[in-house]
Amino acid sequence: MATPAFEEIVETFEFLDDWEDRYRHVIELGKAMAPLDDGLKVPALKVNGCASQVWLHPMVSEGRFDFAGDSDAMIVRGLIAILHALYAGLPLAEVGQVDAAAELGRLGLTDHLSAQRSNGVRAMVERIRIVAQGDAA
Repeated sequence: MATPAFEEIVETFEFLDDWEDRYRHVIELGKAMAPLDDGLKVPALKVNGCASQVWLHPMVSEGRFDFAGDSDAMIVRGLIAILHALYAGLPLAEVGQVDAAAELGRLGLTDHLSAQRSNGVRAMVERIRIVAQGDAA
């Protein structure tokens, strides 16, 4: 069910044996992501439940889901980039069918993120699902 972009991240993670290298890769993914326009860093787009500040700006075009996001923490920007790879371009109806926990588990992230970061990822996934479900309705 995962997108080709997410599968590419999975393959890279399989190649990287050391968790420090994997963390560096997550940070690099975040650095490569375009920054969110400051005008979109508003309370309505802020994700509650994250230890750092996180904003997700959902976009739907021709029935497909996409979003832009940003955070004030580099590792979280990388996690946003991973979620973007997981969800971007999916038909709205498929967004809610993604088992994000299982897909992210393929990266081993759940075992290596702090409880606060894990809660933040869950909050971002929940926001993505709610937005996609609302737009699909």
